[in-house]
Amino acid sequence: MTRQNAEEGPGGDLLELGAFMGKSAIFLGGYLREGEEFTVCDLFDSPAPDASNLAETQDSYPTLTRRGFETNYLAFHEALPTVIQAPTSVVADRVRPASCRFVHIDASHLYEHVVQDIASSRVVAAPGAVVVFDDYRSEHCPGVAAAVWAAVATGELHLICVSASKLYATWDDAAPHQAALLSWLEGRTDLWHGVDLVAGQSLVRIGDQGVVPPEPPRPLRPAPEPAPAPAAPAGRAGHQPGPRPGARWRKLAKDLLPPVITRAIVARRRRRR
Repeated sequence: MTRQNAEEGPGGDLLELGAFMGKSAIFLGGYLREGEEFTVCDLFDSPAPDASNLAETQDSYPTLTRRGFETNYLAFHEALPTVIQAPTSVVADRVRPASCRFVHIDASHLYEHVVQDIASSRVVAAPGAVVVFDDYRSEHCPGVAAAVWAAVATGELHLICVSASKLYATWDDAAPHQAALLSWLEGRTDLWHGVDLVAGQSLVRIGDQGVVPPEPPRPLRPAPEPAPAPAAPAGRAGHQPGPRPGARWRKLAKDLLPPVITRAIVARRRRRR
């Protein structure tokens, strides 16, 4: 995205399918340029469209709410993105065709839903757009892997690179992206990389163990400093205040007497006061 922002020429919008609590959206929003639109689509706390998706959301995202996402996002940005609270299947109808330069897909992990998200990304992708898939190799998301690699095997989705967590691709020629990426990688001593041939396509593999992470987004308003702990009451010079009257008796009663008897004795002492 840094490279896209540095290039001259027409811009393009940003799109994220599946936002959860907003971490990746906060990063993406930092690359939004004047005149561009950032759209986020997530079911959030709306009803799921089918039983399988309902089970998935209840199991994996029980605390997800739109309010939580918006609160987190506004801690880092002045304004919210365009939010579509709906299944990601509506994206192709709600986002302008051929308008997005960057699409991040991290929504449902169910095969049928990922197939739909892949098809939607092709509709909304601008020429040369980068499409990024999360969980393409996670053991708990075989549906994502099946859908993504099927699109690669047909020759329609063109590979750019893979990292430990993400697969980057395009619906157009991947060669310009790979050339720029390899040039950038030559200057990174903290990143390992190699080039493989997969399904007849060139693929850059990146290892990120020991990588120097990018600077994280800065919140608009720093978190307040925690209040200092109250000072202990001062005693006479050179003398620390001892235990309060009765404290030693209460500890002895707690340690030795049954709770019912202890409570009865305490209540009786209070009545006498």
